[in-house]
Amino acid sequence: MLIVTGIVEVAPDGVENAAKAAQQMVAETMKEPGCLTYEFSQILGQPNRFRIYEEWQDQAALEAHFTAPHMAAFQGVLAEVGVISADIYRVVGGIKQPLN
Repeated sequence: MLIVTGIVEVAPDGVENAAKAAQQMVAETMKEPGCLTYEFSQILGQPNRFRIYEEWQDQAALEAHFTAPHMAAFQGVLAEVGVISADIYRVVGGIKQPLN
C-alpha cells in the first residue's frame, strides 16, 4: 500500500469551482481498481486550501489513476481556477518523497 498526501492551494475566487470538481473527482476515483481511500477536505479557516489524502493498493493503481479521464478533467479545472501552490507527497514504507 502507498499513501499520497499534501495540500493544494487555489486562488480564493476559485474555491467554489475547485470544491465542486473535487467532489466529482472523489466520486469517480473511488470506483478505480486499487483505490482504497480518496479524500479532499478544506482546511478550517483557510477555505482555499485543500488537504488531499489517498491510499492506493500499489504503484500501478496510482499510475493508472494519473491517466484516468476524470483526472484530466480535474487538472483542467485546477488550471482554470488557478493553483497557488501544491505540496503533495507519496509515502511508501514510511518514506516520504515528492509525488512528481
